[in-house]
Amino acid sequence: MSSNLVETLIGAVVIGVAAVFLIFAYTNVGARTGGGYDVVARFDRVDGLPTGADVRISGIKVGSVTAQLLDPKTYRATVHLSISAGIELPDDSSAKIASEGLLGGAYIAIEPGGSDKPLQAGGEIKYTQSSVDLMGLISRAVFGSADGSNAGGGSPAPAPANP
Repeated sequence: MSSNLVETLIGAVVIGVAAVFLIFAYTNVGARTGGGYDVVARFDRVDGLPTGADVRISGIKVGSVTAQLLDPKTYRATVHLSISAGIELPDDSSAKIASEGLLGGAYIAIEPGGSDKPLQAGGEIKYTQSSVDLMGLISRAVFGSADGSNAGGGSPAPAPANP
């Protein structure tokens, strides 16, 4: 009888600790709802940008990526962003996909524009810069450019002389 009581108490403690971890994760990961507005940005490439990635202004998180879709007509990536309620973006703001480092994750960096008109909920950030293909840049530096031009920096082959 005593061992059943001990097993029951240990089970209750484990369930209590699990509940504390769930509450902690819910409050710190940003799973709360409401208090913001959605905008759209269109990019040519969104390599490495996960759903849930940060949206930052001056390095400060002001929102997150909520969805990514492919436009079947233009074949561009449509990214839906949720921006915090206290942040009013000018309608001429720009967005680019940036990286936290060589091995870091991707996020969207927003540069606020100078317009007096704010970007409305459901609006679109018109000026965007897509992600950089790091592997493509590295392969061009190592193996030369894909078009056969002289990317190595050496002198070109001499032209044949005319008689």
